[in-house]
Parts: sequence; C-alpha cells; structure tokens
Amino acid sequence: MKSNKIGHTKKAIIEALEKSLGVVTTACKQVGIARSTFYEYLKNDKKFAANVKDIQDIALDFAESQLHKQIQSGNTSATIFYLKTKGKNRGYVERQEIKHDGGIKSTLIEWKPSQEK
Repeated sequence: MKSNKIGHTKKAIIEALEKSLGVVTTACKQVGIARSTFYEYLKNDKKFAANVKDIQDIALDFAESQLHKQIQSGNTSATIFYLKTKGKNRGYVERQEIKHDGGIKSTLIEWKPSQEK
C-alpha cells in the first residue's frame, strides 16, 4: 500500500514539475513533500530521474526558444549572450589576454633617514 502511495506521489511531482517548468521547490510545495524527499526519489528511482531529466530538457528548449525570439526581435543583449555561449568555436569569446615576456624587472629603493637636526 505504501509503495502505491509513493507511486502516486511521484506521478504528482512529475505533473507539478511540468506545470512549473522544472522548478523543484514549486513542485514540491504543490504536492506537499519536502525537497529532500524529491531528491531521495531522484537518487533511488532511475525511471523517475529519467522523467525529471526529460522535463528539464523541455524547460531548456523553452528557454532557448524564448532566446531565439529575443534575437529575432533585435535584442542586442540576447544576441551577444547567444554568441558568447554558442559561438565560441567561431571566436565569439570574451577573455583577457596576458602577455609575459619572461623577464622580471625589479628596482631596489633604499631609504636613509635625514641627517638634518
């Protein structure tokens, strides 16, 4: 009987995750379980974990589609973000370059107290 209740709880969590686009806290509150219970299910049930991963992929797809809409509407920040994350192999990378010629230059400064009284 207990495993049947757990099965219903897991199904309810999956449905709540779909509605919340994968936000665990929101789904757990909706179902009435602790986050620790969710992560216990995730760790111990491969089928449950696969369902959660599918929902995470759907949420990521949704976010990417929203990003593409922003790019199409001319949002410069969205375009820059996309190029920095997806265009790295084409050179769209923000990085600092440090040149070092191998030499070290040091100057010794000697301090002497004044001799005046």
